[in-house]
Amino acid sequence: MKRYSKLIIAAIIALIFIGTFVFLWQKSQPKEIVYNEFTPKKEDIQKTTIITGKIEPRNEVNIKPQISGIITELYKEAGDYVNAGDVIAKVKVVPEMGQLSSAEMRVRLAEINLKQAQTDFQREENLFNQKLVSADEFDKIKVALDQAKHEKLAADDALQVVRDGFSKSNAKASSTLIRSTISGVILDIPVKVGYSVIQVNTMNEGTTIATVANMNNLIFRGNIDETEVGQLVNGMNMKITIGALQDLKFDASLEYISPKAEESNGANQFEIKAAVILSEGGKIRSGYSANAEIVLASVEKALSIPESAIEFSGDSTFVYVIKGEGKNKTYERTQVTTGLSDGVNIEIKKGLSAKDKVRGPEIVTDDKEK
Repeated sequence: MKRYSKLIIAAIIALIFIGTFVFLWQKSQPKEIVYNEFTPKKEDIQKTTIITGKIEPRNEVNIKPQISGIITELYKEAGDYVNAGDVIAKVKVVPEMGQLSSAEMRVRLAEINLKQAQTDFQREENLFNQKLVSADEFDKIKVALDQAKHEKLAADDALQVVRDGFSKSNAKASSTLIRSTISGVILDIPVKVGYSVIQVNTMNEGTTIATVANMNNLIFRGNIDETEVGQLVNGMNMKITIGALQDLKFDASLEYISPKAEESNGANQFEIKAAVILSEGGKIRSGYSANAEIVLASVEKALSIPESAIEFSGDSTFVYVIKGEGKNKTYERTQVTTGLSDGVNIEIKKGLSAKDKVRGPEIVTDDKEK
């Protein structure tokens, strides 16, 4: 019994040894290299680039007050549509004390001058009735009285404007009522009731009451690298894709290319603008991030092969043309002249025909990867 057991164990060891030897021998044998094969075909090739940017209104206006004061009423909110002249807010004037004192002084002087002019007129009128003064002298006194009356009215208006922000004579054009200067959608109202606001002048930009824009006239604004800007011309068509609205695509027409580059992350970038052509029902909000695809160059029905089959050597390009079949298959290195590439396929201008077959990259099997 022990003898048979020893024989069985010896047989198992021998089988393991032989199997290991065969496995190692097979692994050491060179495997046949198999390549992809391509036949040139005619197709359209386009070289495109993607430009990142955003959508914004062409005409966006900040509405600012013409007087300083405090917001007492807000009649609109962000998202509302307004026409030019519509009232957005109301401001209560906080008068500047120096201007108020000057306006009050002007009123008092106007009152004194008016009283004096009225006295002079009455005296002159009595003399004129008695035919003691000429009509020419009487007309001069009458004109002086009219001037004094107008000065009093002007002084009263000036005081009301300084004190209240408007006068009785121009209540409809009151600067306390903040009106939209264009028709469009209110994008933002950064103030609230009770906020203090400053009028726009040469010393400061003033407080923005609202931002209004025409959302029916939009542009795409982005930047393109200096290596590609030379291929752009005004009027080129672009396809706009908005990140938040993947199902919607819009056409756009390139209308501006900046003549000056700006450095961004170590690269020179040129700003571009394109007019967005809105489709019916396409609602776009200001500030959407977007990508613009633009065709830099194209060729129709070009003889092409996958770019992976091309061997680049200096300024020359080569392919390996397949000769023969089966075990007699050989590869002839042939120089070709290439043209436009879209990153996947490349145009062959010279050196190949539609009947040729070329060698592509080696086919990597799972066994080899392991």
